[in-house]
Amino acid sequence: MTAASDRLPGGGRGTIARVKFEDACAQLRAALAGPMRRDAVAELVTAPTLDAALARLRDGMRANAFNLGGRRIALERLVNAYDRATREEGFHVLHDWDGKSDRVNEDSIPVDVLGYVMRMRGGDAPDGFTIATLLDYYFVHLLELLTLRAWDDGDPDANLRLVEDLLRELQGPEGSGQRFVDDAETLILIATSHFELHERGYVLLLDRVRTLDAAHQVRIAISHASSMGSHLRFGFEATYARDTVVMRDDNVADYPWLCYALLIVMREYDRLADKAPADVERLRIVEALLNGLSADARAFVGAPSAILSSCERDRAEFAERFRAAMPSLLNEFEPLRPTDAVYSPLSFFFNFSHNVRKGTVIDALLRREPWPLTFNDLLSGLPRDDGRSATKELLANTLMTYARLNPDRIRGQLMPVIVYDPAAGRQAFGTTMRRIREG
Repeated sequence: MTAASDRLPGGGRGTIARVKFEDACAQLRAALAGPMRRDAVAELVTAPTLDAALARLRDGMRANAFNLGGRRIALERLVNAYDRATREEGFHVLHDWDGKSDRVNEDSIPVDVLGYVMRMRGGDAPDGFTIATLLDYYFVHLLELLTLRAWDDGDPDANLRLVEDLLRELQGPEGSGQRFVDDAETLILIATSHFELHERGYVLLLDRVRTLDAAHQVRIAISHASSMGSHLRFGFEATYARDTVVMRDDNVADYPWLCYALLIVMREYDRLADKAPADVERLRIVEALLNGLSADARAFVGAPSAILSSCERDRAEFAERFRAAMPSLLNEFEPLRPTDAVYSPLSFFFNFSHNVRKGTVIDALLRREPWPLTFNDLLSGLPRDDGRSATKELLANTLMTYARLNPDRIRGQLMPVIVYDPAAGRQAFGTTMRRIREG
């Protein structure tokens, strides 16, 4: 039994990590803000082979302690405490689920990816980009872990701003050049996008997210509405054989989150009512609404559904606001219809967000060149004239190619878990618009 002094604020049952949040950020800042990573890469690149360099880096990742660049970075107390507290709440941020053996992997995700690179390129000469990217990939997972502990002590809004500062350092000039996400709020999304055998943590986390200030909630809502649209569209097509009832029954944790995200985005749309339809800020809100609704529009704009009974107040408010704005929104949705000419997130389907990010990193490691895109970039087709549409489509198709070469068995069939398909995107758009009009 957990002692009362160890209980989480707000009635959570997990054990508080015995490292103050500000102290945890200070420890990571010491590794990210200075020359430590650059010096570490300079030291490891002198190894005789990439295999030898990465073996040493792997030892540090497993121990969460590094003797590199003439310095010792000891993170084991921080990582162990925060990981333990987060697991007790129901999330495995650092480790993936092995569906074949039905257990959590022993090695962390960064170590698994490092091992894959060793198998594919171990005999190569060491190169700085590969070493630096793997080191950054390790640290971005620690930042994800931090975001879920933002409510442990102090002001959670201020704590997320501290993580935002660390993210800027991670993706700044001292790093590899590979960018991962745009903001700390998306780190929360990635951190919780793994398969979890027990889904109790999602309810607790949503209650906590509701306590954040408006700006943080809007950013969380935009990324969640967009990504959950892609995630559930994949499930609808692949996992649930286009059976909405089965999809709802298997996503009891996802639907309240999507309902919350749609409501926050809808409130933001109303707040921006005076903005011109072509305003970029308003366009991003409209796009997020469409992406979120594309998962199962009828659940949110139609008659009350049992899957949303736990969040009926959110659903009812969203439906009321949406119906009031529907004539304008239908017109604003139309230009977002997927085409073959430009990238559209409605054409992008995937099982889990973290797999998209992991696939992007692996491809960069194999090519030894960073992608100039973050995970957030793949969730949006805006602005449509910024010259990056072709790069987004290239990355989406590259990830689909890997997924086809390494398919998962779903309903007895081998299927890719990342798909980019404009024709399927147009079908999803048409179905969504029809469901909205039917009400």
